[in-house]
Amino acid sequence: MQGMDVATRRMAIQRIRRLFRLAREIINEDPALAQRYVNMARKVAMTARVRLPKEYRHQVCRHCKSFILPGVNCRVRIKQRREPHLVITCLNCGEQMRIPLRKRKGKPES
Repeated sequence: MQGMDVATRRMAIQRIRRLFRLAREIINEDPALAQRYVNMARKVAMTARVRLPKEYRHQVCRHCKSFILPGVNCRVRIKQRREPHLVITCLNCGEQMRIPLRKRKGKPES
């Protein structure tokens, strides 16, 4: 079997988007339910063999797999040392994730 068809992948992406939206809406009232939504979204992605979109990948801690939202249970800082990067600190496990802030290639500076 080569893989899932395009319709199945598209449906999986739609479900992932919906589950993350529901998690964002409910995290202040019920963090456990928000975490359950994110776990379901990750399971849908693994079953359909699709990657989580980048905007959602940064909302899941790489270490403890918990749902993190800036200002709620994570801290976001911009660091300039060496190469500029974003540091996201999960307030559940205390671990840090670093995301490089690169300039886009091919665009001339003006």
